[in-house]
Amino acid sequence: MADRPRDLAERMARRRKAPGKPVQTIGDGFLRETFTLPRAAARERAQAFFARYPKAGYMSAVETWRELPGGDIEFTMRRLPSAD
Repeated sequence: MADRPRDLAERMARRRKAPGKPVQTIGDGFLRETFTLPRAAARERAQAFFARYPKAGYMSAVETWRELPGGDIEFTMRRLPSAD
């Protein structure tokens, strides 16, 4: 339990994505990877992700996505750490 607001802020900061570390967990058990790629490469990357981590086994999904002003797509893929 956080005693001070600063303790809570520090704990939340540790959960954020560290530079150079593509996989992050938020505490809900899912692993997330965020990518920023041109549209065609983003589509290929998502398809490769689903091929490697099938939806049925890993509950994989595109969690968020947005188009950036330059035309690139920023998206976050979510999956479970292991299949059951």
